[in-house]
Amino acid sequence: MTTGVIATKLFPPARRSELVARPWLVERLDATLDRGHRLTLVSAPAGFGKTTLVGDWASRHSQVGWLSLDAGDNALPRFLTHLWAALPGLRVAPPAADVPTTAALTAVVNDYADQPESNAVLVLDDYHVIESLEVHEALVFLLDNLPDQLHVVVSTRADPPFPLARLRSRGQLTEVRVDDLRFAATEAGAFLNDVMGLHLAAQDVRALEGRTEGWVAGLQLAALSLQGVADVAGFIEAFTGSHRFVIDYLADEVLARLPVTVRDFLLRTAVLDRLTAPLCDAVTGQTDSARQLDELDRGNVFLVALDAGRTWYRYHHLFRDVLQARLLAEHPEELPRLHRAASDWYANRQLAPEAVRHALAAGDHERAGQLIEEAVPDVRRARQDALLLEWIGSLPDSVVRRNPVLCVVSAWSAMTAGELDAMAARLDDAEAALAAGVHNPELAATWADTEDLRTAPAMILIYRAALAQARGDTAATVLAAQRALELAGPDDHFVRGAAGGFLALSTWAEGDVAEALSTYSTAVRELHAAGNLVDEQDSAVVLGDLWMAAGRPSRARQTFERALALATRNGEPYPRVTADLHVGLAELDRELGDLAGAEAQLETARVLAEHGSITENRHRWYIAMAQVRVARGDFADALRLLDEAERRYRPGSYPDLRPIAAMRARVHLAAGDLIAAEAWTRDVPDDVSYLNEYARLTLVRVLIRRGDDVQEQLDRLHADADGRRAGSLLEIGVLRALAHHVRGEPYESVLREALDAAPEPGQYRRLLADEGLTLGDASPLIDPLTERELDVLRLLDTELTGPEIARRLYVSLNTLRTHTKRIFTKLGATTRAGAVRRAREHGLL
Repeated sequence: MTTGVIATKLFPPARRSELVARPWLVERLDATLDRGHRLTLVSAPAGFGKTTLVGDWASRHSQVGWLSLDAGDNALPRFLTHLWAALPGLRVAPPAADVPTTAALTAVVNDYADQPESNAVLVLDDYHVIESLEVHEALVFLLDNLPDQLHVVVSTRADPPFPLARLRSRGQLTEVRVDDLRFAATEAGAFLNDVMGLHLAAQDVRALEGRTEGWVAGLQLAALSLQGVADVAGFIEAFTGSHRFVIDYLADEVLARLPVTVRDFLLRTAVLDRLTAPLCDAVTGQTDSARQLDELDRGNVFLVALDAGRTWYRYHHLFRDVLQARLLAEHPEELPRLHRAASDWYANRQLAPEAVRHALAAGDHERAGQLIEEAVPDVRRARQDALLLEWIGSLPDSVVRRNPVLCVVSAWSAMTAGELDAMAARLDDAEAALAAGVHNPELAATWADTEDLRTAPAMILIYRAALAQARGDTAATVLAAQRALELAGPDDHFVRGAAGGFLALSTWAEGDVAEALSTYSTAVRELHAAGNLVDEQDSAVVLGDLWMAAGRPSRARQTFERALALATRNGEPYPRVTADLHVGLAELDRELGDLAGAEAQLETARVLAEHGSITENRHRWYIAMAQVRVARGDFADALRLLDEAERRYRPGSYPDLRPIAAMRARVHLAAGDLIAAEAWTRDVPDDVSYLNEYARLTLVRVLIRRGDDVQEQLDRLHADADGRRAGSLLEIGVLRALAHHVRGEPYESVLREALDAAPEPGQYRRLLADEGLTLGDASPLIDPLTERELDVLRLLDTELTGPEIARRLYVSLNTLRTHTKRIFTKLGATTRAGAVRRAREHGLL
């Protein structure tokens, strides 16, 4: 089923020739088109003619896009889909579901800014239905960055949470309020007599205008009730009370005066947000809905045409509220049937959201479950996660437990919320449902025949691997992933990629980084073959982290930067992983000592991460910023950021290699608070493993500051990391040097040995600076390097091999070896890494 654009939301109300002329309001709306103007706000209670006024104005201009909002637009992906369709003259393709909102809207802003002759207007009608903070924030971002070529008109019953005061003070806001929209006596007379066809005396018009206080809907309801009334003065005299009571009274009068067939049609179609003849026929069981709608339209019975062809309509909101109340009071037993009919009509047209909504409103949860099951592949492919979460949360437990696909979706929902026990229970339910289907063909026949059902046994195992990984149970992760691979066919690329990914993550958690890199790379190729480009992009974060663990920060940087380049190919907006890539680059910049660069990367990530970060990484921005704050000496803010990181952390597929509690202890140490750091050490496990390595290295730091001997601790850690994790070995070597330094002993030779053994020692400046260590012997070279030797040296500080460097310099391999030998001699180094480190000490790189 599709979840695309509802075309009728994009049409303003059809313009009526018999409208009351209000030129001064049209002139005020014309200010919308002024350069530098950003927002026109038409805000008033229901029934004051907001939509009619704005629709009439919009019909006079060519470059106006219209979007009628409804409650479904509180789902941000749906809102953005309709927004893209409504924006006039937009040349940017609709964003993918994983694209951060701010990145997508930035593309919109840039596109209009690149159209100097454009003077486009976007109208958002019925904005009061929007309650979603995400949608509000998206509009605020758009308004804050709106170019001169685009303007926004919002029609609403209540002021939106926009920075109105700021826009007002800058002259960027035009407001049309309830007092502006009230009909004056002359306008009321024109409406009652010319539009509604009454022949009221001037005093009767003034009296009715006074009773309604210029409320257009009240005047319209009164006019309908006055049809055929002899005692006009008596009617007007009795016409009083608050708007709510007036609505109730006049609605009774209007409905009571209509033919029974028309009244029944109105009540039964009130369950629909939008009306078209075939849909109304399906709901009412009639065959003349086209005639009924046409007569209601011509009779001004609160019907609003949604397209120029007058094939789609909606009821005036107030009128629909009254109709629904009457339907509930008079025929409550018919509501389920009406909603089921609407659901079937939408389902037959592959419109899943509307079909599911009406099935749920009918209380037919079994039918809703079937519709959701059929829609799952398309909804997942479009990454409409919010819609899927809403759907699965609306189903009762009894419906979910009988369907293996719905159980798997529910397990995924629990995982996104960090509810691991609930996730485990749902996976048990999924297996139980599959087993029941084997013995109960009638039950199995109720399941949709989809790819999700065919691969359900393997996907249950994939999610069991994810669950085990989140709980830190590496053995169980490996077992589940291997069993999933055994079930997967050669073309089940997604299953194979997901299973391979978990095997790689388990290998990573065990500390074998080289094997993890190989396995994970294979898994990524399977994801690519499956066409799962979002997960393929997400994998760059893990690959970068693996390269860091391997002691190759430059490869990590290349991985992040290559993924960013792919994310922006052909000018497409960023996918959801982009924010996490910038966080990874910030951590690399910090390690290089480039704090300003790290802060710039984190600011970019903050903007992009509004809705675009992988679940397991949503805490990571706060960790990276906390590390920058430590480097700046702001320890209090670093602790605050770690508290926020802890609040946002969700156990997931990635191994937890840097426990936040241990990070907090390192901040206490940096701040000189040894007592606070020591308090944490009571909870450090004695097990020497990669999952505990960060905590054990933190403990070593505490012991060093306390003056304790740490040789045995470091030897155990070195033995576990040796040959598997160059990044760990460097940190262990630095801590050996720190232990010598704290005891007042020479440490330079120990530090140099650790740096010489590291693949890229020059990439770890903060590691040394955080511990207060320097080599301190960078005296001028006795024999300076030649220009050619400097050319060679610069290429030695890359990942190019010897033959590749020789080709780059157009020299033979023997010539390159001669240059390299001289460089080593002059710098006092014996290895390539050592030469690069010594060159950095002398400022040559």
